[in-house]
Amino acid sequence: MSDLYSWCVVLLVLGAGMVYSVRAKKLTVAGSGTGGVLGVLLFLGAGFTGLLLLSLFFLLGTAASGWKRADKQRLGLAEANQGRRTAWQALANAGVAGAAALLSWLLPAHAPFFQLLLAGSLAAATADTLASELGNVYGRRFYHVLTLQPDTRGRDGVISMEGTLAGLAGSALMASVYSAGFGWHRGFGWVLLAGAVGNLIDSVLGATLERRGTLSNNAVNLLNTLVGAIVTALCYVLWGL
Repeated sequence: MSDLYSWCVVLLVLGAGMVYSVRAKKLTVAGSGTGGVLGVLLFLGAGFTGLLLLSLFFLLGTAASGWKRADKQRLGLAEANQGRRTAWQALANAGVAGAAALLSWLLPAHAPFFQLLLAGSLAAATADTLASELGNVYGRRFYHVLTLQPDTRGRDGVISMEGTLAGLAGSALMASVYSAGFGWHRGFGWVLLAGAVGNLIDSVLGATLERRGTLSNNAVNLLNTLVGAIVTALCYVLWGL
């Protein structure tokens, strides 16, 4: 596929996705524009695999947020603004991936390293979103992540077995897409681990700093994705690809 044709396809897909996300009230206008810029960055740094990873995160997150929304509203667990994500939320969840993609493009000799970080960060974001949104719907018992004592569904730092499994499934899916694009020898387990650890750290931060009002939800999400990237970076340094 020629570069010109590839870019035409990418811009067409991104443009259609941006228009749809605004019209369907999935993203604000600013959020949609931010998502488009991030999509371009991920294509630059990781090709169609990077773009697919970002698209998959958005689709899974949107679907999970909207799933049984009436039940979530009844329980007071639905996202504010009817689930419409802003530019800051887009950056909090995919900004680390965008930065890794940019570095992959600028430093092609180290592209495999930065592509791995990109996948790890998005796996963490996906795991957190699915664990929270689906755990609130299907969870039966809810526990404080640090004390493991029963706690209130939907509170920061509260986990459930069902939500944790949903998060792992999301991480596995992201790891599969990454491995299918770059080779199964290139860190499926590491991306899966990044999602699991990032999701755990997100819960710990939620139970501590977010509950105290020290960190916002966006800040916690950003740190979650940063942890996901760091986990894959450590795996790369310790064991290589």
